[in-house]
Amino acid sequence: MGYAVLHLDKAPGNEAAMTAHIARTKIPTNASPERTCLNEELVEFPEEVGDRTEAINYRLEHAGLTRKIGTNQVRVIRVMLTGSHDAMKHIEAEGWLPEWCADNLAWLRETFGAENVVSAVVHRDESTPHIHAAVVPIVTGERRKARTAASESPGKRHYRPKSAARPRLCADDVMSRVRLKQYQDTYAAAMSKYGLERGIDGSEARHITTQEFYRQAIAQQQNLQENIDALLRLEEQKRKVVELLKQQERQVRTEYEQTASLQAQKSAELNRTEAELKSVKGELKGARLKNAAAEVGSNIVEGIGAMIGTSRIKRQQQEIDRLNAENAALHEQIGTLNRANREEKVRHEQAEQQLQAKLDRIEHWLPDTQTLIRWGEYCRDMGIPESGAREIIAMKPLYVSGELRAPEYSRRFDVSNTEIRLQRDPNGPGGFQLLIDRQPAHTWFRQRYVELMTRLGYPVRPERSVIRRHTIKR
Repeated sequence: MGYAVLHLDKAPGNEAAMTAHIARTKIPTNASPERTCLNEELVEFPEEVGDRTEAINYRLEHAGLTRKIGTNQVRVIRVMLTGSHDAMKHIEAEGWLPEWCADNLAWLRETFGAENVVSAVVHRDESTPHIHAAVVPIVTGERRKARTAASESPGKRHYRPKSAARPRLCADDVMSRVRLKQYQDTYAAAMSKYGLERGIDGSEARHITTQEFYRQAIAQQQNLQENIDALLRLEEQKRKVVELLKQQERQVRTEYEQTASLQAQKSAELNRTEAELKSVKGELKGARLKNAAAEVGSNIVEGIGAMIGTSRIKRQQQEIDRLNAENAALHEQIGTLNRANREEKVRHEQAEQQLQAKLDRIEHWLPDTQTLIRWGEYCRDMGIPESGAREIIAMKPLYVSGELRAPEYSRRFDVSNTEIRLQRDPNGPGGFQLLIDRQPAHTWFRQRYVELMTRLGYPVRPERSVIRRHTIKR
């Protein structure tokens, strides 16, 4: 259940600016131009009246006032009627908005008089549906400050009292404290059928003016800019860390490949050494058999044979020892390389875990990071320089002259002092909407593309998705 919202404000002076705002002759930044057509005037003007300001003057001229209106006198009371955001969106979604508008208009006419309610406009192009009503404070009856007894001062003149039925312009009678409380009570009762209830009676909460609201919004935007700058710096640090890790990965991979190649080479040498050793052992065995079989011979022949045999065996044994030493050295070198490879792999995994932890913290504390990065890359795809893209994702307007590239159409369009702005939009891609001259970017590019194809006499291709899916690699 939401709250019924009723706000009354005295409006002395010219109402041309407020009429322009309400009639949308000048569209504010918080309104969606594509939904302005849903706005509606609920009060029918007289034939000679064209807008809200003329309706106010028409009522004042035909009210039968006998006194001249003062320059500082309140001519109209601005009344804003709505409810809590979620409750009003529910009323709109359920199709109850026309009935809600009719009940609001009936309450206004019953409370202030049908002739005094000169305008009531429902706005549906902002985030929350609401009604702007204009009430001319024409009242009858005795003044609130009238004296209850005649003055007894001697020599003071006494004037004939004026008729209590005479109409007069008096906002103080309409905006008295008692009546303001009564308005809140009766309006909440009229809106109870829509699930709206009265606010806290006697609450110390105060209405925030539009100027104060925008001042707070600007302060929040400055904080957002600082967060975005910090985010961009963090993103740059992250990019450098990723590049460093990639470089280390390439270096480790190169060292690993070199180690694997050296290991294969040493394995081949070891195989050859073992083959040579096996051959030498076979020759040595054959030589021993021959020496054992040679039992008969002369001493000279035996001595010569022994000398020859001994010298050959020693050479073969020395070769075997040398090959065994080389084999042991190769095995030790291969073990060292394997240990170094395992240590480098552990360091690489630790660095990847640290980087993943940083990325998780960025995603937790700044959930809009990836969306803003995609919008920044999309702006660069449009041909906007890096500095301009930073201004846009900082929610600042950027005015561009030259060419804009439509990535989805692979076309360039000439622009002159064109405003580009990124703003939050719950219905937009990723909760944001990129506006070009206050139109969504895809709509603006689509219009230019259709105009170009029509001029060239080519058929128009079906519309494609505007934003490419950019992701942060982890």
